[in-house]
Amino acid sequence: SALKSTTMEAHEIHEFADHMKESAEGGESLKVISLAISILAVLVALVTVSGHRSHTEAILMQSRAADQWNQYQAQKIRRNNLSVTVDLMTLQPSLSPAAVAKREEYEAHIQKWNENLVKEQQVAERYEHACEHAERKALRYDLGEALIQIAVVLSSITLFTRNRAYFLLGLGIGVVGILVAASALLVH
Repeated sequence: SALKSTTMEAHEIHEFADHMKESAEGGESLKVISLAISILAVLVALVTVSGHRSHTEAILMQSRAADQWNQYQAQKIRRNNLSVTVDLMTLQPSLSPAAVAKREEYEAHIQKWNENLVKEQQVAERYEHACEHAERKALRYDLGEALIQIAVVLSSITLFTRNRAYFLLGLGIGVVGILVAASALLVH
């Protein structure tokens, strides 16, 4: 009976040791999961800031493009008004040297505005291109941010359920989110 009792105690001690070992290993596992969640949270913050900067850049470029197109239109209207004036001067023949000089001056202005209009249009189109570029980058940052946030949530569920499948799924989605966000750097 003493031998049986000692054997049972030894067995209980062995089971207790196994349980403690599993708990300790589980504790290490929880530390790894918590660290991964923390890293994912930092990555969410970085991608969020990058996305906000890209959105701000897009808005700024859109505003600059609109201003540039307004300047283009204003110059075009002035050129057209002066062209009408030159046409009217041509219809009224005058031998006055001052009128001829004025018409030549107006024609020189028209020529200069024609050249400027091409430049103004090119600048406006560059701003539009920059706006589109920033919007494409922002889209990738936004998608990456959403995927990394989903990864944080799925990984967090692992802490409650102790089901590693959520953690692995979260890590997989997190990696995809990081790659999508990083692809914004390759947008041309």
